[in-house]
Amino acid sequence: MCTSIVEIVPAEGAGKSFDGWFPVTRAVVSYDHPNHALLDDGIIVDFVNPDLGPGARAAVELTLESARALVGALERAIAAAELEEAEARRVPAKAA
Repeated sequence: MCTSIVEIVPAEGAGKSFDGWFPVTRAVVSYDHPNHALLDDGIIVDFVNPDLGPGARAAVELTLESARALVGALERAIAAAELEEAEARRVPAKAA
């Protein structure tokens, strides 16, 4: 049974497919039957650029537990990166 659970968000970055690297313009996250992972259903993440055709796609198929762990890892990495960026933007106070 198809779940019809699909989320699409704009994305900016790069992905690698059989033809090499391509610019990513969207991320598509769904919960459905995987094509390759041996799961009944899973979280599928596709990084795509529809303007470049079906070959501009990088995909992963994950268990719900793996997807949840990935979300946590992304949140921790983003928080650390934001702190790093904030520190890099700080201008040192001038000595009196």
